[in-house]
Amino acid sequence: MNHPAFANHHVAVVTGAASGIGLAAAKRFAGLGMKVVLADLPGERLDTAARETSALSPHGPANAVAIATDVADIESLKALEQAAVQHFGRVHVLMNNAGIQPGSAIFGGQEAWEKVFAVNLWGVINGARIFAPAMIAHGQSGLIINTGSKQGITTPPGDPAYNVAKSGVKTFTEALQHELRNTADCNITAHLLIPGFVYTGLTANGRTEKPDAAWTSQETVDFMMQSLEGGDFYILCPDNDVARPTDEKRILWAAGDIVENRPPLSRWHPDYADAFKAFLAKDRPDIA
Repeated sequence: MNHPAFANHHVAVVTGAASGIGLAAAKRFAGLGMKVVLADLPGERLDTAARETSALSPHGPANAVAIATDVADIESLKALEQAAVQHFGRVHVLMNNAGIQPGSAIFGGQEAWEKVFAVNLWGVINGARIFAPAMIAHGQSGLIINTGSKQGITTPPGDPAYNVAKSGVKTFTEALQHELRNTADCNITAHLLIPGFVYTGLTANGRTEKPDAAWTSQETVDFMMQSLEGGDFYILCPDNDVARPTDEKRILWAAGDIVENRPPLSRWHPDYADAFKAFLAKDRPDIA
């Protein structure tokens, strides 16, 4: 890996690291010789994740540590930043990855909305705002990777709280990168990870085997690392079912609802079903 942020003995902090994409990323960072802080809710899953991660470090088990953290609690995130620095020193890579998806409805219970916003949106915003100042100040190359979702871009019906939170992550991360690139002597960049269909505990829905359409967490992290090496801000991941050209057309169609003054979410509107199918069938997406 040629990106300077992933240098040997540099420090990475990953939230939501007890499983899924977060754990796959933590393991990859450890294998590169980085010191890794795994943050997640307390419990055996986090402890096991830390042991598995430390076993991959070429520098021994002391180079990965589990810090119990509730990203919905700003004080817990502040404590995570302090603990990371106390354990390993200056942080070079922050991956705000923790997320939940309990399900929601427009007029459904308030609790689900508040939980999703607290973890998926405020966990990202507060994580970046707490860690970034010291990362900028130390002057070395670094990355802030925020895990978004395609649902935050095309906003399909069915889980509005999740969509709104992930839309906010996209908007925040864009603003964060703009701020970082306009900060004098700043060597930190922000990036938006946009996974495809990934088989994790969040998406398993009771399945014990990975669906053929899904990528593994490891495949997603492989793609993320390649994209970061290329300097991509938008890390738009395909999967085994949807290739990038289809994602691009879906995103363009969603933007076209505004440009063409169509009803919102027209992709799922019966009056536009044929038009959307025809649009997908075009060799080149063009909504002008």
